[in-house]
Amino acid sequence: MGPDVELKTVHDKPATDASVPALELAAVSYAYGRRQALDNISFSIAPGRFAVLLGLNGAGKTTLFSLISHLFATRNGRIHVFGNDIDRRSGEALRRLGIVFQARTLDLDLTIHQNLAYHASLHGIGSRETDRRIHELMQSIDMSDRLHEKARSLSGGQIRRVEIIRALLHQPSLLLLDEATVGLDIKSRATILADIRRLVTEKSISVLWATHLIDEVSHADQIIVLNQGKLVANGTTQDVIKDTGADTMNEAFSRLTGIISLNAGGRL
Repeated sequence: MGPDVELKTVHDKPATDASVPALELAAVSYAYGRRQALDNISFSIAPGRFAVLLGLNGAGKTTLFSLISHLFATRNGRIHVFGNDIDRRSGEALRRLGIVFQARTLDLDLTIHQNLAYHASLHGIGSRETDRRIHELMQSIDMSDRLHEKARSLSGGQIRRVEIIRALLHQPSLLLLDEATVGLDIKSRATILADIRRLVTEKSISVLWATHLIDEVSHADQIIVLNQGKLVANGTTQDVIKDTGADTMNEAFSRLTGIISLNAGGRL
């Protein structure tokens, strides 16, 4: 059985059943020496759901992503990706994950195709299937004509969109994005967010979108709020607003994190 068939078989296993959470954390804690970065975090995300991990810089979002992606070992608590324990069944769990970290990670001296093909090879995808997936995904963002340009020729927003395409090459069921729009202009931010929301609607991919920008939140989203390493809210946008006695998500987030005010652009 070839590697492409194996990937498809794993992707189609019953673990993606609607009864199994796409992501489940139970009592997860993590410390850097004496500093507690995460304190007893528990939540779950249903398959095909767009969830926003909302928090100020330093709230623990990146640490949480490092644990889910197995860059850090889980010392306390459990993390499951479609029923697979990230420590005990890391291979199965990681096959279902696509990850886009905050730092830019394309090799600027390679072409876009070379960047994408290298990533595909790490997942054991054959060259013919790699080319098919690259063309299809790049066509979906109207960038297939730039495949043989070096990555350094792209704008910041275009680099980020290619990084998202790279994360989708192995057909993950859960996509993690850590501050995916940081440093981008308003138009680029809106385009990338629309691309990801379309994936949820059309492909039923589960998404955990970490951000500190309130204007990236939609009323239909699941909102998970971290503050100083603690989970301070988890529910729909309307639930979070209601539970805090606020009138808007801006006001709710302000109360949950102790911020006095937000500017009109939604930046903290």
